[in-house]
Amino acid sequence: MAYRFDFASLLDYAPVLVHGVATTVGLTLVGAVLGVGIGIGGAAARSSANAPLRVAVGAYVELIRNTPFLVQLFFIFFGLPSLGVRLPEWQAALLAMVINLGAYATEIIRAGIDATPKGQVEAGASLGMSGPQIFRYIILGPAMGKIWPALTSQIIIVMLGSSVCSQIAVEELSFAANFIQSRNFRPFEVYFVATALYLALAVGLRWLLARLGDRLFARAARA
Repeated sequence: MAYRFDFASLLDYAPVLVHGVATTVGLTLVGAVLGVGIGIGGAAARSSANAPLRVAVGAYVELIRNTPFLVQLFFIFFGLPSLGVRLPEWQAALLAMVINLGAYATEIIRAGIDATPKGQVEAGASLGMSGPQIFRYIILGPAMGKIWPALTSQIIIVMLGSSVCSQIAVEELSFAANFIQSRNFRPFEVYFVATALYLALAVGLRWLLARLGDRLFARAARA
């Protein structure tokens, strides 16, 4: 018997899908801002002359990059309560995404920092600029411009990886899809739409970040 498609059955669950998309977008935006912030601080630490700090940040980066995101999420949500630290589902998911993105962003941004010509740093010092001023205006801006496409891709990977947060009952897009198909028993239609929504989110986020990078780093290049 031929399968009869029935996408109209999803209309009754449109609010659930909208809530799932909004939750995914919220987790991604907040996680991206905090994760990139950690990445900038981590990259500065990895490039500093402070050996213990370099080792500590390096250990964090290696730990996160060599363990699955799902295990990190479960450790935060299920493991930390054993130590008396209990986080709601949304906060646990956000923390896991921030920690994960922060580790990858650290290495991506460090690569951009290492590519900064030493002559530019020496020129800044000769003009009497302080260390923080050199880092901010001479090193960080051009470095971020170089690595922005790679950082954008990593943010999108983290956004797509947020789908596993449904395992701890975070009501993001995958959770919404699972909920709907358990009610209407139309898995093809539900997951087809969920796939299309993830694709739209990824393409839209890439476009948005590309425009943001053009504005931020074109201005920094002129400064």
